[in-house]
Amino acid sequence: MTGRVAAVNLGVVTEAEWAGDASGRSGIDKRPVDGPVLVRVDGVVGDFIGERAHHGGPDQAVYAYAEEDAAWWSAELGRDVRPGGFGENLSTYAVDVTGAVIGEQWLVGSALLQVTKPRTPCTTFAGFWGVPDLIKRFTARALPGAYLRVLREGEVGPGDPVEVVERPAHGVTIGEVFRATSLEPELLPRLLEAEDLPEPIRDKARRRLAARG
Repeated sequence: MTGRVAAVNLGVVTEAEWAGDASGRSGIDKRPVDGPVLVRVDGVVGDFIGERAHHGGPDQAVYAYAEEDAAWWSAELGRDVRPGGFGENLSTYAVDVTGAVIGEQWLVGSALLQVTKPRTPCTTFAGFWGVPDLIKRFTARALPGAYLRVLREGEVGPGDPVEVVERPAHGVTIGEVFRATSLEPELLPRLLEAEDLPEPIRDKARRRLAARG
């Protein structure tokens, strides 16, 4: 089955005490739009980002989360998790987001996107959902979704196919990176094989490995 974009979601301004931005504003509340949106190197046009120190930027221009993984959380929490509920720009269907290889390229609409890193859960995420232990539960489940950089700007819309047009041979996946930096430090050496992994993560892996001797 060909993967596709189930929904394209844009953040609205949310003001709350749990918002990570110093101004008390967050863009985690993303909602589906009807038509295509323009995706640029610095992010999705029309998307609000509150705390730019930790969100947005070239290596986190677009965030994708799998509809199938969202369905698991819906069952786990006993409530509906709508598209955009994870703060994702792209809700995908039939795309192995957790198994996506770091550096692999997706052709989506007229845009060319590249898988960069997993999402790290934060207190803003837990506050938005109203689940105090969400960070622990999200980490244990290890289905973090994938951040993407934009190699070629273009438009992306609901229903667009997601075609993997290039996949690096190293095979280091989003799931491996997430587990290596949270649950399974024995995987840290693998991260150094993924040249397209953002340098701050590779550097953190080197430092942790050096500390272990």
